[in-house]
Amino acid sequence: MKKYGKITATASFVPEKIVKNDDLAQLMATSDDWIKSRTGILERRIATSENTSDLCIGVAEKLLLKSQLTAEDLDFIIVATMTPDYMTPSVACMVQGAIGATNAFAFDLSAACTGFVYALSMAEKLIQTTAQKGIVIGGEVLSKVVDWQDRSTAVLFGDGAAGVLLEASEIPMIKKEKLSADGTKGAALTSGYVKNTNPFKEDDTSFSYLKMAGREIFDFATRDVVNAIDQLVVEDKEKIDFYLLHQANARILDKVARKLKVPRERFLQNMDKYGNTSAASIPLLLDEAVRAGVIRLDGTQNVVFSGFGGGLTWGVMQATL
Repeated sequence: MKKYGKITATASFVPEKIVKNDDLAQLMATSDDWIKSRTGILERRIATSENTSDLCIGVAEKLLLKSQLTAEDLDFIIVATMTPDYMTPSVACMVQGAIGATNAFAFDLSAACTGFVYALSMAEKLIQTTAQKGIVIGGEVLSKVVDWQDRSTAVLFGDGAAGVLLEASEIPMIKKEKLSADGTKGAALTSGYVKNTNPFKEDDTSFSYLKMAGREIFDFATRDVVNAIDQLVVEDKEKIDFYLLHQANARILDKVARKLKVPRERFLQNMDKYGNTSAASIPLLLDEAVRAGVIRLDGTQNVVFSGFGGGLTWGVMQATL
């Protein structure tokens, strides 16, 4: 019997600290109106004591509680993140150790804001081959890599984590997918540069904070990502109930909807409450929709997931949830 991965549960875990736009206006030359009109963001969650692993552990514990599984039932743990606690151990291994998932292998996947879509694709293939159950988490503490004096980036990002439990099913969840990358444009979004500190090094003035060419990323999202979505769902556009895109900017969603000629209300949105949480944004949006009863996980709804960001990377997935 051929088997496929199916999402059977969702969960999220975000820091308690809420930072509103007016709070940022105390730190830099900006305002609530300026941020809101350009991004659609009203507030974001910011970690004050948690690191990425703490948020991801919270997600994993919630998924186990919801599904009434034990940690030993898991075959794998994948964490998509661009802000790990360490270069090693991976966040996924830290989650595995914290919850006692002794039978699970674990690894991180780094594809920035496309990370969750990449990881979900990898996880589904694992279930097609050897695994039965596993969790995929997107988790970020972007506040530790943002330059808080740079209003062009600091106002955009927030912290959080969310994820899904995948279990084996006889019915395919993923109908179509296309994962893409263009490393020649990677300089448009960089973060976490690690300097060479050996005693033989030459001088290095590279910048470690997150840097983004905002206009270039906007154009990329509204051109290449739109084309990728359009090509994937061209025959099924009327059948798609909801589009769950990376929550970078409300104006990106507005333009994508117009170019695809799809009603804007089909594009779910929550960046107003969380900002851009990179790899966490799509699973955060999915979990919120599930908790609200908008998405039912009963196999009757067609959705499109699309992430896009650093690398440059992008991915589109049509799924039945």
